[in-house]
Amino acid sequence: MFLVKVDLQFFAGEKTEKATPKKKQDSRKKGQVAKSQDVTTALILLMVFLYFLFGAKQFLQQMMKLLREAFQTYMLEEVTAERVFAMFKHLLPSIALAAGPVMLAAFIAALGANYMQVGILFSTEALQPKLEKINPISGAKRIFAMRALVELIKSTLKIMCIGAVTFFILWIHIEDVLNLSQKSIGDSLVVLSKLVFQMGLAASLMLLFLSLLDYLYQKFDFEKNIRMSKQDIKDEHKNIEGDPLIKSKIKQKQREMAMSRMMQEVPKADVIITNPTHYAIALKYDEEKMDAPYVVASGVDFIAQKIKGIAKSHEIIMVENRRLARALFDQTKVGDAVPEEFFKAVAEILAYVYRIQNKM
Repeated sequence: MFLVKVDLQFFAGEKTEKATPKKKQDSRKKGQVAKSQDVTTALILLMVFLYFLFGAKQFLQQMMKLLREAFQTYMLEEVTAERVFAMFKHLLPSIALAAGPVMLAAFIAALGANYMQVGILFSTEALQPKLEKINPISGAKRIFAMRALVELIKSTLKIMCIGAVTFFILWIHIEDVLNLSQKSIGDSLVVLSKLVFQMGLAASLMLLFLSLLDYLYQKFDFEKNIRMSKQDIKDEHKNIEGDPLIKSKIKQKQREMAMSRMMQEVPKADVIITNPTHYAIALKYDEEKMDAPYVVASGVDFIAQKIKGIAKSHEIIMVENRRLARALFDQTKVGDAVPEEFFKAVAEILAYVYRIQNKM
């Protein structure tokens, strides 16, 4: 039998855990999100062809007007820098009316595609120069990495699918294509424009379908790349919650401050109810502050002895009542009013204290 020594630290460093919300948020701040560029391209193509479906007539009219004006007005003029600039300035509104709606449709599609994938995100992290990007060794690794192989397969698949769709459109209209030689130029342009539109619309729909698959892959790959090891999660939790040693020191300091404040209130108490050795409860009655007597200090053992020591130095009367002291310690905290069930017992003690104070 052979014994194999295994280093458990190797497995501790394996990134097998899903990324925490904080890790995802930090990655998003750096601009690292799951995004497919093919979705943007597909939606831009689809939006442009849909615009041509409903606005082709207007686009054709603007283009014809532009060409007619260019050929009739500027065709025979002398070509100089001043005339070219003047011609461009004069035709610019017509060019904008013709190409503007198409560019606007593409711009809206690009914004919509990015918003659907990543929402509103602005990060300058990707714009910062990094030396590893120009490292030839790192570049060679990226070329021969698995991701490069996946991109090659994706590109081949897109070419094959889009080629098959456009070939199918051509095949079902093969008679119209063969009869183009027998048609006039105007009729041929109409047939070709319809054919190009059908092929473009079918290709954009196919590309949109493939881009959805690519988005799912990009999301899977992104989740895989931001995975964390168990040690990473522990370190993140430590950074968020703080070092346990520091937290314990902070809590200890808070307890000391609370204890100090409580001891400062002991001289203001009307009476100290004791066990007599284990418990000490300091009570005060102030009708302007609270309707019932309330606890100003409470402690057991060492703290009880400190309360009694301060009370003795300030000549505060201490009354021994074992059951009441234990019950008040268990059921109240500093600042709490005495529970109603103890009103009678506490009232008798306060009356006794007030009688002694009057005699004194």
